[in-house]
Amino acid sequence: MSGWEPDVLPGYWQQTFALGLDPDGEGELVATLVRRGEPATTARHAVLVVHGFTDYFFHTELADHFAGRGFAFYALDLHKCGRSHRDGQTPHFTTDLARYDTELERALTVIAAESPARVLVYGHSAGGLVVSLWLDRRRRRRSAPEVGGLVLNSPWLDLQGPAILRSPPSSAAILALGRLRKRTVVRRPTEGGYGTTLHRAYHGEFDYDLTWKPIGGFPVTFGWINAIRRAQARLHRGLDVGVPNLILRSNVSVREANDPESMQRGDAVLDVAQIARWAGCIGNRSTVVPITDAKHDVFLSLAEPRRQAFAELDHWLDWYVTEGNEDRG
Repeated sequence: MSGWEPDVLPGYWQQTFALGLDPDGEGELVATLVRRGEPATTARHAVLVVHGFTDYFFHTELADHFAGRGFAFYALDLHKCGRSHRDGQTPHFTTDLARYDTELERALTVIAAESPARVLVYGHSAGGLVVSLWLDRRRRRRSAPEVGGLVLNSPWLDLQGPAILRSPPSSAAILALGRLRKRTVVRRPTEGGYGTTLHRAYHGEFDYDLTWKPIGGFPVTFGWINAIRRAQARLHRGLDVGVPNLILRSNVSVREANDPESMQRGDAVLDVAQIARWAGCIGNRSTVVPITDAKHDVFLSLAEPRRQAFAELDHWLDWYVTEGNEDRG
């Protein structure tokens, strides 16, 4: 399919999807599909990676790993995120996570046009919430092309923090403010925090664009957090993504602090007990694996937990690839 251009990452290509006017009034929307290398026209498997909040695709080690397993690799920068952000737009802002369905479907269409691959969907953090609800809607619509499986990396399944934040009065207040003051900031970016354990300019190993993934994060607005809470409430009532799924998370949560060392061996963003609690709401055939000492993004952890995360992914992929080949005869 035409429309591919060289990406900011060497050896990668990108294609931009025009999505029309933003229902939230911030101009024309676009999404960006990224591909590793040339089209894998004979690949039997492909993976579509979806990032989380204050994030975009940059993790070439993850892409190389999937490619080494024979997967054609694609990643999607959702509208207003990373490569898809445009001047005048609030980064990552939406008031309805279902609006991502259009670009996710477009990505599947492009992948299907390039190869007969069976697509595995991968979502991290807020992206894990987005793709889980999307796949549940796809199953109910019986949409084509079909998706074969799902991998979730520390999916955001509930609002972290004190229980009062998740109480009915608090949820009602978020709903009201999300409608009336949707761009009002709930939480501003902070100095330090989880990002300092990742970027190599601070205390991490990885290099990425600090404009697209700032160390202190992007502001959190009432409209966006309301969209997240409504999506989480839907998940808590039970989904069926319709495909086997692997859920990876850390074994422990740690407090986000100004001390990077204290955040190197745990999830400093989400409460892993909540992930464990709600993982059963994703659907049938779920495999949940805690990774000892992993960070919020288990594949951006220190060397040993990162090795363990890739080993657990490979163990599940061994089953997934075999099961998929049997299904195809």
